[in-house]
Amino acid sequence: MSTTSSRTGPVSLRRQPGPLDALLAEADRALRVLSGSASAGRPYPAKAEETPTALSPKEKRHAAGLMRVNHVGEVCAQALYRGQASVCREPAPRALLLNAATEEVDHLVWCNQRLTELGSRPSLLNPLWYAGSFALGVMASVAGVPRNLGFMAETEKQVEAHLEEHLRTLPVQDERSRQIVQKMKDDEAQHRASAEQAGGVPLPMPVKTAMRAMSKVMTSTAYWI
Repeated sequence: MSTTSSRTGPVSLRRQPGPLDALLAEADRALRVLSGSASAGRPYPAKAEETPTALSPKEKRHAAGLMRVNHVGEVCAQALYRGQASVCREPAPRALLLNAATEEVDHLVWCNQRLTELGSRPSLLNPLWYAGSFALGVMASVAGVPRNLGFMAETEKQVEAHLEEHLRTLPVQDERSRQIVQKMKDDEAQHRASAEQAGGVPLPMPVKTAMRAMSKVMTSTAYWI
């Protein structure tokens, strides 16, 4: 605790932030992400249609399933990067991770809004995805800055591949979902490039394979639940 003094004595007291403050701040952020109360810092990329395109019930269910998967991916990315940043002590890589996490919040909000438009909901397992991803981020950060940034780059590379697949399989007439997914894909490519330029190193093949396997479980489950 610090004290500011004058000739007449102490005039203010200010407590220095401690580890508990950081923990509470992360818990607050997690609650806002999981409750859907987070807000985007950039405009919604889906442009209003003069004549809204009608989707069949089957097309709407499929689009909602894919957008739910994308929403889960953003929940995981938010937790992952916050976990990585929480342990990273190097200012520049930490700032890079936190900036990426901020943009992932935008993606999260956009996906949630599109799910509402489609008459659907986020995954019921989001708390599980968030907790697991945060823990994974902490473990990645412990491996050192080059591996930490390499993990970020590989994550974004795999997400780009998922989003590209979604662009191929979304209903052709679902322009609103397509506009969101395309903007997300552009952002993820920039995150990957930034991590590589900042010194991220390629991960060992077994790690990449394990990441793909975990992603497959997540996407397969989130499409339905």
